[in-house]
Amino acid sequence: MISRKLQVQMIFLSAVGIISAGGSITGTVKYDGKIPRMKKLKMDAEPICSAKHLTPVTAEWLLAGENGELKNAFVYIKEGLGNREYPVPEEPVVLDQNGCIYSPHVLGLQVGQNLEIRNSDGILHNIHAKPAVNKEFNRAQPKFKKKMIVTFDKPEIMLPVTCDVHPWMRGWIGVLNHPCFAVTDESGTFSIDSLDAGSYIIEVWHEKLGTKTAEVTITEDKGATVDFVLKRPPKKPKN
Repeated sequence: MISRKLQVQMIFLSAVGIISAGGSITGTVKYDGKIPRMKKLKMDAEPICSAKHLTPVTAEWLLAGENGELKNAFVYIKEGLGNREYPVPEEPVVLDQNGCIYSPHVLGLQVGQNLEIRNSDGILHNIHAKPAVNKEFNRAQPKFKKKMIVTFDKPEIMLPVTCDVHPWMRGWIGVLNHPCFAVTDESGTFSIDSLDAGSYIIEVWHEKLGTKTAEVTITEDKGATVDFVLKRPPKKPKN
């Protein structure tokens, strides 16, 4: 049985928005178009990394399944959360350098949350973040420095990360002031949970296919589903 004191605490937390009904927005992201063949990455200059891969490594800028299921699309709530403040998670988000690849290729975290950059290769890497809003950083990570912590001060969708030592390495980071985001996997699916009833603008971002938005509504007893279809932008005509 819940004590009266705990009941009062729960009522208070619910009133200030810390406990919510917990609705979800789920859906898929698909690619409509001819699926390009990803170019093999040439790692001959770094045999330690190439030896880690049993099969050829390819670029990740457009990964889609047979039916267009799109991987590495970043989906987030763009509008509708109001002035609600979210605590910064104590648990860091991990960006690993393993086999001279940034893993994961696309990730998200909150403003002020620690990004733990790992060097699992035991060689020199150089992490070069190139944001448009946050502060740029360009730091060497030698083999003896297994972990490095960085944070971002402002929301930004999205900022690229490269390695000046290994030019084929590329990743993307989304920085938000809330935890309402997701990255699609091989199935092209996503789920954004613990949302209050209301209307939201949800946006999907992809590094080659751009952005697309949709308006969805969650009721007290029902979540929402939204499916995105992305196409490659038309080529600009030559002058």
